[in-house]
Amino acid sequence: MKILIKKATIVDPSSPLNGRITDIFIDNSIINAIGDNLSHEADEVIEQEGLHVSAGWMDVFAGFGDPGYEFKETLETGAAAAAAGGYTDVMVIPNTNPALHNKANIEYIVQKSKQLAVTIHPIGAVTQNAEGKELAEMYDMYASGAIAFGDGTKSIQSSGLLLKALQYVKTFNGTVIQIPDDKNIQPHGLVHEGIISTQLGLPGKPAIAEELMVARDIELAKYTGSKLHFTGVASARSLALIAAAKQEGLAITVSVTPYHAYFNDNDIVSYDSNLKVNPPIRTKKDQQAIQEAISNGLVDCIATHHLPHEYDSKVLEFEYAKYGMIGLETAYAVLNTVLPNVPQEKWVSLLSSQPRTLFNKTLPAIQEGAFASLTLFNPATLWTVSEKDIRSKSKNSPFIGKQLKGKVVGIVNKGQVVIS
Repeated sequence: MKILIKKATIVDPSSPLNGRITDIFIDNSIINAIGDNLSHEADEVIEQEGLHVSAGWMDVFAGFGDPGYEFKETLETGAAAAAAGGYTDVMVIPNTNPALHNKANIEYIVQKSKQLAVTIHPIGAVTQNAEGKELAEMYDMYASGAIAFGDGTKSIQSSGLLLKALQYVKTFNGTVIQIPDDKNIQPHGLVHEGIISTQLGLPGKPAIAEELMVARDIELAKYTGSKLHFTGVASARSLALIAAAKQEGLAITVSVTPYHAYFNDNDIVSYDSNLKVNPPIRTKKDQQAIQEAISNGLVDCIATHHLPHEYDSKVLEFEYAKYGMIGLETAYAVLNTVLPNVPQEKWVSLLSSQPRTLFNKTLPAIQEGAFASLTLFNPATLWTVSEKDIRSKSKNSPFIGKQLKGKVVGIVNKGQVVIS
């Protein structure tokens, strides 16, 4: 397929072409020419005022439901949602049925997703069935294509198991991903414990449940000398602990979600079950700390925590609703809206180059002769999110009806072009 991108601003901090407005011609998956006023014949011409192009974006934490929960999301619908959000690569969590806890299940994801426009990287479960009881066969999964290891939405509660996992992955330079949540502290908490939870009469989950887990896991990573990635961090104190660990030179990295940067617990007064997430949306002070951590470079990358749920799991009493919201389609727009002064180069670094650096993947180059893996977006576009913008099989998004600034135009990857 021949694709011609016209008058696009290249956003690539590592390239001499950064900031240049130019044309890009792609022939059979390869960037054939970069220059002004290219007139090559093409099957698809992409042209739009204010168009920007960068190396393809990569999400580090999303749930696609396949196998076992295809009524929530399939690999195909998840890939469509990712493409609509500008993602050429997605790391999927192991909370499927069966869980991604052995070689066969990892290979299932790798093989089944080969023909999709989005490259899907499975995260292998640390424990069998992601139940937190016995270690899974991590080396076999690594050899079959697991990009990292973690129990996904189920944080690893046992210190001993996490210690062994950290020691094990060190033999092949692997990374463990952990949502910090101590289940022993107020396990029935629905929202952040504070003034708002008291006013609403909802059981609260205190920030210390997150902070204790961060502190514990930092010590385990320090003891083992292994790589540990925290995701979904929502507390200002947790971010301070991670900053101190980084200062100490530990191999600790962190990702935050767009929704933790956009919402605080005042927004929960609407009882919107789409805002029921874990770790919970916390106070305005925590929200501001997350925004500052993104701006000052403490945050290493962005994680959408795309967790699709069917209608019956979300449209019911807050107490009974499942945790999680979808987020692939709106991630960039939410970030660009809530932090309008952050330069586009910073977003591209957080969404594209830094996740690949963390998880040992090669960054696609924007240069002649390179394989084309590109994200097309327009930072200036104002749009109101509607259900028709959602490509996910599930529609559990609190951003429907909200006006955002910055819209993804589409992706070019694996010789395919997907316009959102």
